[in-house]
Amino acid sequence: MRKSALVLLFFITGLLLILLTVIDASTRQSLAAESMNSRAMLVSELGLSDLALSTEARYTRHLTLADRHSAFQDHPTSFDHFPSGSIFLPPSQLTHD
Repeated sequence: MRKSALVLLFFITGLLLILLTVIDASTRQSLAAESMNSRAMLVSELGLSDLALSTEARYTRHLTLADRHSAFQDHPTSFDHFPSGSIFLPPSQLTHD
């Protein structure tokens, strides 16, 4: 087999994989939209406040319900011992006076 035929086969295989990736992404997006609609209905029926983003401390589980001092509940100068506390920013209404 010639080298040019191998290169052509390589590019055709790559294009086919990209096409399959795009088809898979569009299929997953439509399935996710249906799932999001059902979750939105559940949230409105149960009256949930917000999405629980982590399972750690209360100030990272429910960001909108956190107060200014909840991260320092153990001691005023203690470090945050939960990893998600360094990932999620506090809500904007808590950072402005």
